[in-house]
Parts: sequence; C-alpha cells; structure tokens
Amino acid sequence: MKKSKAIIVLLIIVLCLVGVSYVDLVGVDATGKGSASDINLGLDLAGGVSITYQVVGDENPGETEMSDTIAKLQKRVENYSTEAVVYQEGANRINIEIPGVSDANAILQELGKPGALYFIAETDEDSNPNFTYGANGFVLTKTIDELKADGSIVLEGTDVKTANAGTVQDNLKNSTYAVELVMTDEGTAKFAQATEVAYHNGQRIAIYYDGAIVSAPTVNAVITNGSAQISPMSSFEEAEKLASTIRIGGLKLELEELHSKVVGAQLGVEAIDTSLKAGAVGLAAVAVFMIAVYFIPGVAATLALLLYVALVVLLINGFDMTLTLSGIAGIILSIGMAVDANVIIFARIREELATGKTVKSAIKIGYDKALSAIIDGNVTTLIASAVLLLLAPGTVKGFAQTLALGIVLSMFTALVVTKYIMYALYALGLKNEKLYGVAKERKTIKFIEKKTPFMIISAVLILAGFVTMGVFKVTTGDTLNYSLEFKGGTQTSVTFDEAMTLEEINDKVVPYIEDIAGNVQIQTVQDSNEVIFKTASLNAETRQELDNMFVDNFGVDRSLIQSETISSTISDEMKSDTIVSVVVAVVCMLIYIRIRFKDLRFGISSIICLVHDVLVVLAFYAAARVSVSNTFIACMLTIVGYSINATIVIFDRIRENMGVMTRKDDLVEVVNKSVTQTLSRSIFTSLTTFIMVAFLYGFGVTSIKDFALPLMVGIVCGVYSSVCLASAIWFTLRKAFPPKEEK
Repeated sequence: MKKSKAIIVLLIIVLCLVGVSYVDLVGVDATGKGSASDINLGLDLAGGVSITYQVVGDENPGETEMSDTIAKLQKRVENYSTEAVVYQEGANRINIEIPGVSDANAILQELGKPGALYFIAETDEDSNPNFTYGANGFVLTKTIDELKADGSIVLEGTDVKTANAGTVQDNLKNSTYAVELVMTDEGTAKFAQATEVAYHNGQRIAIYYDGAIVSAPTVNAVITNGSAQISPMSSFEEAEKLASTIRIGGLKLELEELHSKVVGAQLGVEAIDTSLKAGAVGLAAVAVFMIAVYFIPGVAATLALLLYVALVVLLINGFDMTLTLSGIAGIILSIGMAVDANVIIFARIREELATGKTVKSAIKIGYDKALSAIIDGNVTTLIASAVLLLLAPGTVKGFAQTLALGIVLSMFTALVVTKYIMYALYALGLKNEKLYGVAKERKTIKFIEKKTPFMIISAVLILAGFVTMGVFKVTTGDTLNYSLEFKGGTQTSVTFDEAMTLEEINDKVVPYIEDIAGNVQIQTVQDSNEVIFKTASLNAETRQELDNMFVDNFGVDRSLIQSETISSTISDEMKSDTIVSVVVAVVCMLIYIRIRFKDLRFGISSIICLVHDVLVVLAFYAAARVSVSNTFIACMLTIVGYSINATIVIFDRIRENMGVMTRKDDLVEVVNKSVTQTLSRSIFTSLTTFIMVAFLYGFGVTSIKDFALPLMVGIVCGVYSSVCLASAIWFTLRKAFPPKEEK
C-alpha cells in the first residue's frame, strides 16, 4: 500500500467513524431521528403501555382456559414488540405490557375485544338475511344474541385452530394473497355442515369481530377437511391483519378492557445512565489495555472497535430493534467477540514475526491463519442466535437479535477495518517489528497431565451446587431465588398525594417496602401520582402491614391502595420454548463442528464444557442467592455463546497442529502445545470482556448488578473450562474411542 493510499484509507475510516458517531448522537434531522436516544427501549428501560383485560361474565374462569388465553395473547402482542409480556392478575384479569409505545388507544382499537369472533350464516333457517351490504360494507341485521338464539352462528373463534397469511394460486395459476384457516376437530364438522348449506345456496359466511363484520367471503366449495382459504386479498398486510384478528378472536375466553395506562421504566433513567457510563468507561479501559499490550495493532483495533460500537447503535435503530437489559447482554458479548477476533489475529502476527518474517508478511499470514478460528467461533454462535430468533420466545429474541447483529459487525470490523488500518499505518512508516510485538518462546504447560485435578475441582463445584439447591429446596421451598418473573407475586397500586420520580421513590419509599416485603419492582404511571409496586407473594397480614406503612409514613388515602395477586410473566410455555430452542441450537452447533472438524469428539467436548459452565453458574446463583429474573435466561445464553467460542479457538489450533505432526510426535505434547499457544488469547479476551461487565456491575443499579455478577462468574468459568477441560475431555474421548486408522 502506497503512502497516499494509506492516508486515503485512514481518512475514510475516520470520516466513517465521525459520521456514524454524529448520527448516533444527533440523528438525521431536527427531531433526533436515528440517534441513540431514538432507539426503542423495553419496559425495563423506558416503559410503555399497560392494558388490563377482564374476563366477560365469569369471575372464576378455569386455570387451563386462562393459561391458554395468555399464551395466545402473548403471541399476538409480540407483533408490537418481541419484549411484550402478558400475565394474570387476580382470578379473572390479564395484564398486557407493551414497551416502546405510548398510544394505548391505538393498541386497544387494533386488539378490539379478544375472544369475540363469530362465523355467521348469510340467512337463518327461514331464509331471513342475517347481514346485508350497505354503504359502509357488510352490516348485521340482528344482534349477536338473536343470532345465537336462531342458530345462525355456525362457528366461533375457538373452532379455529390456526390462521395464517400466505400466498395461493388462483384458477389461472396466478399468485394471490390469502388467509389459510385450519379448524379444530369439532370445528371441522361444524364447518363442513355450514359450507354445504352456503355452497348449495350460493351464499357467504361472514366473519364478525368486536362489533363489525371484518370479512364475508363467498363459499365456493363444500369443505370437509377443516382447511380453508380466504382469497383474494389485496396485499399481504391485509391478509396478515385478518389472520391476526381471527387468531385473537379465537381465544377461549372473551375479554373486555378494564383500564389502560402508560407506565414508566422498571429500572428508570438511572439504570440507562449508569449503563452508558459503564459502557464508556469499560470501552476506554479496553482501548488502553489493547494499545498497552499490542502497540500498533492495538491502536488499529481500538479505532475499529469504536467504529463497531457506533455501527451497532446505528443499526439497532435502523432495524427498529427493542433494546432491553437482555439486549445489552448481547452487545456486551459481541464486543467481547470483536476483541477476541483481533486478539487471535495479533497473536498469529507475533508468532510469524518470531519466525523471522517481515512485518508486512506477518500481517498477511497472521490474517490467513486466524481466519478459520474466527469463522468457526463466530459461526457457531451465529447458528445459536439464528435458532433462538426462530424458536425462542419474545424476551429471548431481543438478546438473539443484538447478538447476531454484533457478531456480523465484529467479523467485518476485525477482518476488514482493522486489517486496512494496520496496512495503512505500516505504509505511513510504522514498520519496526517492535511496534507490533514479537512472540516469545513459552514453555509448554502440561495441561493434559493435570486433567484429573481439574475434573475433580469441576465435579466438586457442580456437586456443591446441587447440594446447595437441595438444601434451599428443603428449607425455603425453592432451589433458586426466583423473582417475580418466574414465580409471580403481589402487585400493589398506590396513589400518592404528590408525584414522585422513580429515583425519589427508590430513595424514600423502597427501603420501607424492602423491610416488609423484600425485593420490589417499581413502575410509575404517566400523568398521575399512581405508582405500581410488584413484590413477592404477600399474605393478608403482610399486605395489611404494607398498607399501614403507606398510610402512616406517606399519608396515602387507604382507599387509593389496591393489591392483586399476579402470575409470573415467564409462562411455562415460554420456559419450554426457551429450553427447546437452546437444545436445537446446541444440536445445530454440534453438527457444524462435526462438519468443520471432521471429528465428533470436538463437538461433544464443546457441549460438555458448555453444560459445565451453565451448571457452575447455576451453583453460584444458588449459593449467592442472586435473584433469578428475566435476565437469567440472557445471562445463561451469554455464557453459552462465550464458552463455545473460546473452546472452538483452542480446538482449531489442535486441528492445525495435528495436521503437521509426524508419527514421532506425541499427541499429549501436541495438545499441551496448542493450549499453551492460545493461552494469551484466552486470558486477554476474557479479561477485556470481564472489564466491560465489571464496570457494568460497579456502576449499575441493583437489577443490573444481579445480572452482571453471575456473568462475571460465567466469564471466569468459561475461560477455565476452555483452557483446562476442553482439550482434556477431547483427549480422553480420543483415547477411549480412537479413530479407525489408530485402531
């Protein structure tokens, strides 16, 4: 690269950094659109709309009906935000909380009256019309009660099993948009009878929802298999809207709005501010570390890392993602992986310089040799992200989105941006090999020989975790310190005489509540003095004590205090969906590793280490009684991604060294050498990520500390399992099940 070209490259990169940073800070117009402040934030960081529905006509609906209704509503409201949550309040109420929106009326208008869907025949038994076509479309000529009485309602929403938008071919083989319906077993029989009557009389069947006929398709055939199509639709959006209406109208319970409100963030402005400070300070610390350890490559990596962070913020906004504490976890992990890719490359460059290569040759060869480890490590994590995006519940999707985005960007900045910056700095005259560092000969550490004590330590830690969980199960009834999201609890709404900010509530009110009820979550209500406090389940005596505290200490009118039991926001279905998605992700990673490494033992060893890390962190959760909240899932997934990436890098070096080993070489020595060669990478990458999380813990509020602390334990555990266990497990499996050529 010539000096003039180098100057142009550096200028372009600096201009990109300045330009993207400017958009992140200011936006693209006077309203701040596109800036960091314009990013959609979750309920925990920014609040949103809270809607409470009540079951119509039944004060004590069945548990199965309520859980089924909640599960279907959860799927429906995830169209507004993947971070939306639905949970039960009291015996017959359902709460919906949707982050990032402030117009409750618009949501209510679109949702309508859930569970109020009917399929209506065009005429009754006496051939009297049930609906007619007027200036504003189809309208009923009778009330719903009259239609029910004369048998004109041929199906209800609960008779529909699924409704999805799609495309079909018409008689002329042209594609058109349609809604595809699949009926339940009972609905299939009803639909066959209804379509037979309508078809022979050339009639329509109207679909009625929340006071209006939303569609009235003509019946063109007798449908006996329970599968039907409504077509043609003018657009996919129209088809999806109708399908969504049928789905929400098919709830087992009919719901009516009780009230709606705009609620504030659960963590508050302070949580965002401290997280930003922690990120900035942590990033600065990582930059200083990289420059101090790697010199010129460290400078290149720092510039690329700054561009990476700016691009992440820009694209989170561009893709309209909702950022939550779980999303922040994904960003932290991807920053760690961005540093990781650079560290792998720089270690390779130093190794080449140690063999006498020129700086220019060392950079080229270093990138070539590091490529496979970077691709394998990132692709395995990207596979996990893709599976989570497809299968996981909404609250996990936020984590998967930011992680996937971060991985793609980190590979780009490490493999392209850092590379060109280094070449540019070299072309500008920074050619002395001392500025790049030369690898020193390191004595090979005998990791394989120490595998027995390493495995004993791990077994003791895991066993201690199970024992601890067993003890707490017996003494407290819970193996872990489950929070409201997992167990449910009590929601107390209090209207104070004067409005207070979230920070004032935390300082003045929370200490009193914690003395009585333990940990508490807070939400303020916009344009009112109402505050919602969510605590663990309280008995009648404790609720009375809490009410007295509000009256005695804050002069609250007792009639303005309302308490209700609420269910967990993480339903059994969400738990099972998460478990299934993680298992599928692990299987997919195992298949990828098998294909890339041509040795199933590598994949099995990686998964064993992954399970080890999860169990050790679980033991820490149990022993330290850290609150298991909705960030628990994100924390565990972060550790899984981090662990698999670190292990793959070591296995990649083992594979490389085995490719050049001779019959005289000892496999034990080759494995020990491989782990030793990658040791600095394992330590430095873990250290930089640990620094980021440590600052998050140091600056953070309580909920963020509960997330950061186990994550730090997971990082330490991840590097331990990758360095001390992964290769030892692989070696043990290879000895127990040797390849055919060795047999």
